[in-house]
Parts: sequence; C-alpha cells; structure tokens
Amino acid sequence: MENQSSNIDQKWLRKFLPIWVAQIFSLLGSGLVQFALVWWITQETGSATMLTTATIVAILPEVFLSPFAGALVDRFNRRKVMIIADAFVSIVTLGLVLLFAFDLIQIWHIFVVIFLRDIGGIFHWTAMQTSTALMVPDKHLSRIAGLNQALRGGMNIIAPPLGALLMSLLQFYQVIAVDIVTAIIAITPLLFINIPQPVRADAVEVVTPQTLMHDIAQGYRYLMNWKSMLYLSLVAAVLNFMLAPASTLTPLVVTQHFGKGVWELSILKSIMGIGVVIGGLALGVWGGFKNKMSTSITGIIGLGLGVLIFGLAPANAFWLGAVGWALVGLMNPIANGPLQAIMQSRIAPEMQGRVMGLTGSVCMMMMPIALAISGSVAEHVGLRVWYWIGGSITMLIGAAMFFLPDVMALGKARTEPVAAAAVVQA
Repeated sequence: MENQSSNIDQKWLRKFLPIWVAQIFSLLGSGLVQFALVWWITQETGSATMLTTATIVAILPEVFLSPFAGALVDRFNRRKVMIIADAFVSIVTLGLVLLFAFDLIQIWHIFVVIFLRDIGGIFHWTAMQTSTALMVPDKHLSRIAGLNQALRGGMNIIAPPLGALLMSLLQFYQVIAVDIVTAIIAITPLLFINIPQPVRADAVEVVTPQTLMHDIAQGYRYLMNWKSMLYLSLVAAVLNFMLAPASTLTPLVVTQHFGKGVWELSILKSIMGIGVVIGGLALGVWGGFKNKMSTSITGIIGLGLGVLIFGLAPANAFWLGAVGWALVGLMNPIANGPLQAIMQSRIAPEMQGRVMGLTGSVCMMMMPIALAISGSVAEHVGLRVWYWIGGSITMLIGAAMFFLPDVMALGKARTEPVAAAAVVQA
C-alpha cells in the first residue's frame, strides 16, 4: 500500500514538476521586464506621476477583467489557455523590442504594453492555479503554494540586480528580449504534458457574450450561496485593504520618520524578500498545521504584528522597523499559501476560474481605494497612523477567525470530492 502511494506521488510530480520549473524562467523574464521598464520610466521622465500611472495601468486589468478571464478559463482547455497567454505576452514583448531597437519608443507605448502583458498574465495565472488543483494531491497543495510564494520572493531579490547587470552588458532592447526566450521555455513542456480538464455538462461550441455573462453570474451565485467561502473571500479583501498601503507609504516613513535614505529603503526591501523566501520554503517543507486555516490565521496575525512593529518603531530604532518588515515578509507566505490551497481544494474544479476571478477582482479593487484613503489619513493625521490601524485590525481579524466554525471547517482535510463533475486528461 505504501509503495502504491509512493508511485502515485511520483506520477503527479513527474507531470507537474517540468511545468512548474518552466514557470520559474517565465517569472524571471517578467521580473526583468518589469524592472527594466520601471527604470526606463524613471530615467526618461523622472516623474512620480508616470510611475504611479504605470502601477494603475497594471492594476486595472486585474480589477475589471479577472471575472471574465476566470469564466473563459473554466470554458476552455486550460493547457491551451496557458500556451496562448504566454505566446500573446511574447508577441507584445516582441513589439516592444522592435520599438526600442528602432528608437521609436514613447511613454504611451510602455503603458499599452504593461496593460496588454497584464491581460495575458491574468489568463495564465488563473489557468495555472486551476490546473494545479487538478494535478497536485490535496495534501501537497499548501507546500506548492508555499514554494510559489518563496519563488516570487526570490525573483524580487534576483531580478533587479540581474536586470541591472544585463543593462550594463547589453542594449536595452536585448534585455527586454530575454523575456521572449523565457516564455518559449515556459511553453515547451506544455506542448507535451497533458493537464486534467473538468468536463462541463453545459459545454457549448461557441462562447457568446451572453454565455460569458451567464457563467460569471453562476460564479457569483456559487460564491454567495457558500457562506463560509464568501466570508473567507471578504476577509481577504478587507485584509488587502488594511495592508496594501503599508508598502506604498514605506519610502515616506523611511525618509520622514527615520530620517534615512535610499540605502536603508533597499535594506527593508531585501529583508522582506528574504523573509518571503524563508517563509515560503518553510511552508513548502512543513506543509502547515493539519487545519490549513490555523496556518493561515497564524500568518495573518504575524502580518499584522509586523506592520504594527514597523509603525511603532521610534525614529532612532530603524533596526526595530527592519525587524517588523522581516516579520511581514516571513508571514506573507504562511498567510497566503494555505488560503490559495484551500480555494484550490475546496472549490469545484469547473468553478475555480470564475470564483478565483471574482475574488481576485474584489481584492485588487481594494488597493486603489485603500491607497486613496490612507494617503489622506497620512497627510492629516500622520504617516504611521495607518500602520497602527492596519496592523491592529489585521491582528484582531485573525484572532476572530478562530471563532468562526464555518471558516475553520474550510481548512480541514477534504474527505470527499468537491464536485460531481468528471475530469479528463486534455
């Protein structure tokens, strides 16, 4: 029996590992492009408005298009969606390469490219997350989520210095072109490895706008009728609202409160990235508590505590602020990894795209709202007040979740299939 279980584990790993490893290169290429474009905007315009505009342009597709992307991913072959999404991003990047190579680039070109690349990224991320739930055994989902968090944290550490090195050795358009190569690497295993695909009873040959809107409404009703998952999604949105401004206001806290400069800011960014890597690897090895919600809540309380410590650190104790920021990085994958695993294991496979798209849209919508409100609070009351409020409320929400039986039940090991839909290899 033990040998049979080992063979099953090896079987899923043989299929999933090549796809996962290939995605590492894709993330690296995307990180290089992001760093390079931010640097180009900074050098060419020196405008905070332009950098802020670039951030908003990157957020907008996730806010408005995620529900539609989720509905389409639930309709189409997910493996093909990932291939098309990566290919689309590559074509957009190729256009950017040509604009730079022939010195035709303008700032609006950058905004268009950021917007289009993010659209492709939404489809790819949704298809990858929903496919992971069908390829990885439930008991390993938290570990994979933790490793993904560590991977993203590592890319945040590696991509900037690697991008700077490449820009010192290559022409700018050649640095951008690296992303095309990494996209080809990401696509290659998808051409040869089948990914399970849920079978839908309401499958149609042609997806019309009416079909799409019906699917989105179905996802909305599915979430509204499942109170515990709805509460979890709303909690995630509130936490995003409370914590999103912390990163944005950090440069001002460093300069105005601590009286430090760019070097100290870079230290905080690096410390947080290292914390994310350590936390993600720890979750990948450990797997979390038996109840995934217990793991996530521990991470949520830790996130709030880290933000609160950073906000309470006196002006002459920058080191204490750094400790708080390290805790934020460490607890980020502990909080988010199990939540992702819960959604992957609990939501019916044929509904995952729509539900994840809806929840992702709501969570991302909180960012611009939170930034607007926190900016006003910082100007009228003080920079650190939001850290006190956000950190404290986050900790209280985390503690309260322990007393919500329906939410805690979501984190227990699944003992039966989440849906009656059939799953085929595609």
